Amino acid sequence: MREITFSEATLEAMAEEMARDERVFVMGEDIARQGGIFGQFKGLPQQFGLDRVRDTPISETAIVGAGVGAALAGMRPVVDMHFADFITVCMDEVVNQMAKIRYMFGGQCTMPLVLRAPDGIIRSAAAQHSQSLEAWFVHVPGLKVVIPSNPADAKGLLKAAIRSDDPVLYFEHKALFPTKGPVPDGDHLTPIGKAAVVRPGRDLTVISYSMTMHRALEAAETLAGQGIDAEIIDLRTISPIDIDTIYASLAKTHRLLIVHEAVKAGGVGAEIAARVAEEAFDLLDAPIARIGAPFVPIPFSPALEKLVKTTAGDIVRAAQQLCR
Repeated sequence: MREITFSEATLEAMAEEMARDERVFVMGEDIARQGGIFGQFKGLPQQFGLDRVRDTPISETAIVGAGVGAALAGMRPVVDMHFADFITVCMDEVVNQMAKIRYMFGGQCTMPLVLRAPDGIIRSAAAQHSQSLEAWFVHVPGLKVVIPSNPADAKGLLKAAIRSDDPVLYFEHKALFPTKGPVPDGDHLTPIGKAAVVRPGRDLTVISYSMTMHRALEAAETLAGQGIDAEIIDLRTISPIDIDTIYASLAKTHRLLIVHEAVKAGGVGAEIAARVAEEAFDLLDAPIARIGAPFVPIPFSPALEKLVKTTAGDIVRAAQQLCR
């Protein structure tokens, strides 16, 4: 199987879906002129023209509002946010419009809009360009939220999101764009709402997604050398969460550790921990453990930024504690 970068995988997904369906188009800041700041749209203007790869003014409210109108009118827009942090500017369009229109119209319309949102800590981008805000949108009925960790799922989830008749937030960690991995040829789709057990194990279940998956897998190798066999689950979709896969794993391991780069307070880990405690408490032989960023803005200082990052060492230490 060929290996390509995460960025190339999303570019393939865009090109294939734009060729497959003439209603698919993309818009955002600097994507036609520059090809996107991570190269994720490079070559699309030459292939599909500027009517379908559209540069926009610097107004997230206008960009997402136009996307909502286009989706209602029968198009399938992909809207690039440049940085996930900028969704804060257009929260009304995301939370009060695109998330609720199908419900408020009694199912008489669809809202096939994909919002691409590069997120996460990278190279001292500081407090306004480094956030992981995905948990906000898990709280909003009407939205699907996907968050791939590797090139294969980056392609498969983007293609599935574009074909969805519901709005999808597609978070893509900025540090993942240059990473390489195997990607199947052809019409490769990853199902929305289905987690993947990427490493079977017997001693504890470690749940993660996005960039932190790589740290979880690194930690699992260290733990294996210490006689601890960790099962690793990549959520891939965080709304809806594939709770059945989590429960099936806990029925085997009886210990749960949830890890993400986002702030620990109110995060995806908190939701999973609450559901397991409410619905599957009898499966547990130890308290649920969570790892996330401390309750501070992401610092600019490289030394301080390093302190708030979730590391493989953090995961190893938490897993050791759970298995004692």
